[in-house]
Amino acid sequence: MDIEVLVFDVLGTLVDEPAGIRAGIRKFAPSLAAAEVEELLSVWQKKVEQEQARIVAGERPFVASDVLDREAAQAVADAVGAGDAAELALAARQLPPWPDTVDGLSRLAERFPLVGLSNASRTGLLDLCANAGLRWHTVLSAEDARTYKPAPDVYRLAIDVAGRAPERLLMVAAHAWDLRGAQEAGLRTAYVGRPVGDPPGPADRFDLRADGLADLADQLERGRG
Repeated sequence: MDIEVLVFDVLGTLVDEPAGIRAGIRKFAPSLAAAEVEELLSVWQKKVEQEQARIVAGERPFVASDVLDREAAQAVADAVGAGDAAELALAARQLPPWPDTVDGLSRLAERFPLVGLSNASRTGLLDLCANAGLRWHTVLSAEDARTYKPAPDVYRLAIDVAGRAPERLLMVAAHAWDLRGAQEAGLRTAYVGRPVGDPPGPADRFDLRADGLADLADQLERGRG
């Protein structure tokens, strides 16, 4: 494969987003049973997904992910009869990396420029990447395109920054929907399996499929070798 730049999704692919939000909910309402926490996690996730989809569809003016996180956190707070959820919303910036993320990025960074491409806001990414110890050569936010993945304009941010033809970029994600969007923008694609991702369907044809970042690095090294 003639790949020159790796472009990584962040949420779910490199960090365990549900685990971080789940921890925030537990801290916010310590008396909740495990099943209740899971229900509220679902409330948060569905709220963010719904509002991002509305923005992509043009049904709502663009707002950064910080606003959507506050709305999702408030929905959780309302469900438990609590008050202001500003502190709970910050759970979206405190997401733990997967066990192979830090070492995997470091290994891949020795061979490729690494670009992060996330639906998280610029400010959110600063805290998120610092807390998780993520290594980049540059990181881009969908905020700069004023829409969200899988809208094509978000992937064009990476193409423009990379300064290469789209087929020289490899989009790495744990979400099939994200990779389909990248394919439509002309990028090559690599699916990395994660417990919280969106697995490929029968019709999906991605360039690579990997069990984790070490496996991805092995495959890319063999391809270059």
